[in-house]
Amino acid sequence: MQPLVIELREITKRYGRLDALRNVSFSVPVRSVLTIFGPNGSGKTTLIRILATLLRPTSGMARIVGHDPVQECGDVRKQIGVVLHQSLLYETLTARENLEFYGKMFGVSDMSARIKYVLESVGLAERGDDIIRAFSRGMQQRVAIARALLHDPQVLLLDEAFSGLDANAVATLRQLLERFHQEGRAIVLTTHHYQLGLELATHAALLVNGGLRYFGEPTGVMSAIDAINHPPSQDTEP
Repeated sequence: MQPLVIELREITKRYGRLDALRNVSFSVPVRSVLTIFGPNGSGKTTLIRILATLLRPTSGMARIVGHDPVQECGDVRKQIGVVLHQSLLYETLTARENLEFYGKMFGVSDMSARIKYVLESVGLAERGDDIIRAFSRGMQQRVAIARALLHDPQVLLLDEAFSGLDANAVATLRQLLERFHQEGRAIVLTTHHYQLGLELATHAALLVNGGLRYFGEPTGVMSAIDAINHPPSQDTEP
């Protein structure tokens, strides 16, 4: 049995009477890519934010690279890189200055060399001294990925990172994720791009109304999605 990089048991997140997540359980082995599908409001972003230690679950147990994201959030953050739909970069700073700021937060050693490496990895070696607000959305997402990789994490979490990108930016981001996976790391991503999400995935999940409707091989998730979108008709007797 492969070691687990993520383990969730009965994770629930409640806002008043609303369950944003309800009893979600699954495990992700090392060297895996988990793509999470689901309609808007299904709980995908809530789940990513819990994994990223940005939200506390109401109940349930989680382990990220062996650590509790509530009790050991500092240890978890050292092992994860996070890319959200919004880049959360400082627009008045250069790409390099953004990376230096976050590198200091994470205590990155040999920072100059590490920044050089991640900028080269995302194809922005020549743009490190340019102001972020002059970048396209695709380029900003590449800087956000460079930031997520800066401290050499074991797990990369992405929430709708492909949204709003043009075809070239999508292709670049896909290549980056494939390289990260080939290096033996784990990835958890949410996306509305079914084909792309399935092509990247070693595992797939489907969230609907906060509940986990499917977890398993990527080949089976589309049938689960079809069953949700086209439920069988209920014949009624005259």
